Amino acid sequence: MPDRRTFIKELSMLTAMSALPITTSKGQLKNLGVQLFSLPKSLETDFVATVKMLAKMGYNELELFGPYPFSHETAQERWKTLAPMLGFSGSGYFGREIGEIKMILDDHGMTSPSAHTDLDTLVHHMDRLGEAANVLGHKYVTLPAIPEEKRKSLDDYKKIAASFNEIGSSAKNAGIRFAYHNHGYGLKPVDGKMPLEIIFDETDPELVFFEMDIFWTAAGGLEPVDLLKKYHNRYRLMHIKDMKPKTQFSGDGGDASQWMELFPLMTSAGEGELGVKEIMEVALTTGIEHFFVEQDLVANPEIALAKSSAFLKSI
Repeated sequence: MPDRRTFIKELSMLTAMSALPITTSKGQLKNLGVQLFSLPKSLETDFVATVKMLAKMGYNELELFGPYPFSHETAQERWKTLAPMLGFSGSGYFGREIGEIKMILDDHGMTSPSAHTDLDTLVHHMDRLGEAANVLGHKYVTLPAIPEEKRKSLDDYKKIAASFNEIGSSAKNAGIRFAYHNHGYGLKPVDGKMPLEIIFDETDPELVFFEMDIFWTAAGGLEPVDLLKKYHNRYRLMHIKDMKPKTQFSGDGGDASQWMELFPLMTSAGEGELGVKEIMEVALTTGIEHFFVEQDLVANPEIALAKSSAFLKSI
């Protein structure tokens, strides 16, 4: 019979293994998700039919995007100004009650381990996020971007890191986890220091987690594999899309116009030059729990997202 120390060590290993994405006996990825910003127009037109389509493609996890009915008023107002430019207005639960969303997901074998939300809602409405997580099963509430006015200097990044610790503590108290999704800003050194490093260095690993977007990471001039290895176990979620040709931002990646310039270079996983197969192999050994294909506002999602699913399930 093993002694107490050996038993604890073995139990810890089993617990860590249980958090990893489920694979088949051949090592293929079984749990695969979609960030719903990939096909919001389809969801707005027919939410149920779109979820059914994704399930048939082999996706079984969905990552939602806000605002939600309970989101902070600043997020609601910002969305109203963006919607006409985007060409759709649906978000969150797409006009349905949260209980109905839960039934639709259940009916199609779907779960929702993560939900994107805004900074003000994270700060002021964590209780409501916790309630939603309790219904829909979110494990993570994720910030997709730091508002531009809050990342003008290194001092700003220090302040945001402190804020992230507070948000992470609040999320923990609500029974969920807080994660930050990187865009392309903060990846270039400023006065000898990379802003993203400040966030990593000055946040509590037990309170603040990360979602890597491999497209924006590469566009910012960094290699996803290097970051995954350097910050082992800090990244828990991943956005997957490919790029062809592999290109960096025209500037520092700090504004939406630079992001939009690269939208035409997004391709389905495996059709570009990012080395998705190699990134996935490393991600599976460095703590990533949930993988979401995100091809922002992709044309013909019924084709593009099916291609990504088929490739990722094959590697």
